[in-house]
Amino acid sequence: MDIDSCYQLGYVIKPHGLKGDVSIFIDADNPQAYRNLESVFIQQDNQLVPFFISRIKISGEKAILNLEESNDIDSAQLLKGSALFLPLTALPKLDEDQFYFYEIIGFVIEDENLGEIGQVITVYDAGPQDLLAIDHKSIEVLLPINDHTIIKVDKNKKQIIVNIPDGLLDIYLSENDNED
Repeated sequence: MDIDSCYQLGYVIKPHGLKGDVSIFIDADNPQAYRNLESVFIQQDNQLVPFFISRIKISGEKAILNLEESNDIDSAQLLKGSALFLPLTALPKLDEDQFYFYEIIGFVIEDENLGEIGQVITVYDAGPQDLLAIDHKSIEVLLPINDHTIIKVDKNKKQIIVNIPDGLLDIYLSENDNED
């Protein structure tokens, strides 16, 4: 399994107890959706290594995993800080109007008033405000992801219809003019 066909679920926080269990952080909107997880890939030395889960107990954004391959505190300690991955195919299905960030890379951004703006080059998870990074005439423009800005996502056309706040695009264009 390669990292490009996976998504990061979270990471190992620390060992839990003396029998090889690990405490993990689950970076997901609904951690409980993973309560029946049977296996996970753990990144070790730039490789994804499969680990089978004997038991999982989820509490909020954290969970305790009993891994078949980890049976003492020393083996659990080796996993501390390691990233946890799952195949993209394991992502829960979303409603038609919802999307995962990885799905919209390369989508064309079209403003209701200004027309085509550019393509999505990445998405920044910036804490309380996620941002679309758009390539607009070789300038990176950041657009907030919210219900006021994103009007429609058409996965079939690979297009996102937006309503860019007045003056936002001008800020990026004027910044670039000042650099010349």
